[in-house]
Amino acid sequence: MNAPGTEAPEGSSRLSRSLGAFGLWLLVLNGMIGAGIFGIPAEAARLAGSWSPALFLLTAALVAPVLLCFSQLASATRESGGPARYVHIAFGTQAGFQTGWALYIARLTAFAANANLLLAALAYFWPGAAEGPARTLALTAIVGLIAVLNIVGVQWAMRSLAALTFAKLLPLLVLVGWGVMSLPDAALPAAPTIASDVSVGAALLLLVYAFVGFESGLIPGGEAKRPTRDMPRALLGSLLVCGMLYAALQWLSLRFLPDLATQSRPLVALGDALFGSWGTSLMLATLVASVGGNLMSSMFAVPRITHAFAEQGLLPRPLAAVSARFRTPWVSVLMYSALGLALAASGSFVVLAAISVVVRLLMYLACIAAMPAVDRQGPADRWKMRGGPIIPMLAVLICLALLSQVSLPAVIGTALLLLAGTVLFGIARVTNRT
Repeated sequence: MNAPGTEAPEGSSRLSRSLGAFGLWLLVLNGMIGAGIFGIPAEAARLAGSWSPALFLLTAALVAPVLLCFSQLASATRESGGPARYVHIAFGTQAGFQTGWALYIARLTAFAANANLLLAALAYFWPGAAEGPARTLALTAIVGLIAVLNIVGVQWAMRSLAALTFAKLLPLLVLVGWGVMSLPDAALPAAPTIASDVSVGAALLLLVYAFVGFESGLIPGGEAKRPTRDMPRALLGSLLVCGMLYAALQWLSLRFLPDLATQSRPLVALGDALFGSWGTSLMLATLVASVGGNLMSSMFAVPRITHAFAEQGLLPRPLAAVSARFRTPWVSVLMYSALGLALAASGSFVVLAAISVVVRLLMYLACIAAMPAVDRQGPADRWKMRGGPIIPMLAVLICLALLSQVSLPAVIGTALLLLAGTVLFGIARVTNRT
């Protein structure tokens, strides 16, 4: 057993253990901060009015028990796979495959949706990029560049992700700082009233979108240098940054944008209100960096699912291929980029994207249920939260409460998705026997 702070054993995977605490934090943070925060403030203002900044903090507090559970899970496992690995340990191969399949589809549809959003933002600087042959060419170039950066090595991917994270966080922090200094000159707008036909639960379900995505940063756990120490730090540090940043941006948007509830790009409008026309360009560039970081994080983490399943014989063996030079799962990266590009180009991701929150909440419940089994096989130096079963029980209640707010079509779509996963698992088992 490794002592605390030493390098974890290689395990069965041929991928290198080169991810430190900062790299893991970048993956988790970029899984959380994508496109949502650039559009959610307007709808949050419509639903919750002047209470919306506090609602962001409340949502962060509600998500915290779930992240604490995942911190303990991630600390107790040294293999890649994230949620799929946790469920596999507790409930067997088929349950683990279903979890990984659901996570893969949820992230793939989000990747396609965000690629289109990135293209729409780039169209401000490159008119015509979102139409005709130029759209296809631009999508191919974006996805291709992100795939290449992830194939040529972990260091290149992490450096690119760090640059995108810096380009995303710095303007947002400048926006918050300048906004706070400009408050004495801001006219106090009339606070929007809470919509009479919307429940607090519906508003919280909307804001949860701004905090999900952290699970993709757990997938490459087998490549972490010190997972028992660094995984909990990455998760909880990301939640702290996101919660405070989201609440501050929402508060400033309410102060400077009297018509916040009707804005299509609220943070872009806030940049214009504080800095003028160049503030618009700054926020659109920040949107590009934010979505780009989300795409880079997704491209790094999610192909590790198919790579791990192929190593276990649950998917075709070529998907387990690792570059001898770069030690990256290049075939799985290429497949993810090809599927993401096809989905983004066709626009067929819309229906699947609508059910991604249901998939995630069900996955969270399965992982929480797996905690006792995962903990029993964990290393001696694993991180454990205090409070016994209180926090996991609270996390379950929060997930169930949020699930009660989803629509029937989303439930039906999720059931069909899981059925498709069952069929794929059956095909893989039959194929491997022959």
